[in-house]
Amino acid sequence: MAFVRENQGLALKTYHDVIHVRTQACLQFIDVTDPVGDIVRESGIRYGLVNIQTRHTTTAIVVNENEPLLLEDMKRVLEKLAPHDGGYQHDDFQIRTVNLLPGEDPNGHAHCKAMLLGTSETLNIVDGTIHLGRWQRIFLIELDRAKDRTVSVMVMGESTTGW
Repeated sequence: MAFVRENQGLALKTYHDVIHVRTQACLQFIDVTDPVGDIVRESGIRYGLVNIQTRHTTTAIVVNENEPLLLEDMKRVLEKLAPHDGGYQHDDFQIRTVNLLPGEDPNGHAHCKAMLLGTSETLNIVDGTIHLGRWQRIFLIELDRAKDRTVSVMVMGESTTGW
């Protein structure tokens, strides 16, 4: 079934901002729900979508529950699937010749964990707020080591503000 809405003074808008995070450790789950919600409110968009994207190949964005024992379970599963000491070719600086920086740390485990997760999540905005379930939270997951990280947030949809 298709619905057609007449233009009632609403305009399609986009709004972009970034969240800067200094992570502390490998497999750290950083809850970014509140800063993403702040960006959605600042955008003035009432109905639409918000896309939350990591700008790094060794981090991930996921939606899940912020329950400490569950977070430990998820860390254990990720480490089991791509162990830190898994013997990755990416970490053999004697044979690797592509995208190699001076002083680089071995992080093949982090790239392999990232492959199992996503780089972004797109969520609905309803009445100016992110339409999350009761226990859902948005996480940036650090898969490598303590680093400065950037999360890109793009909000798109209908706005009644006249920016």
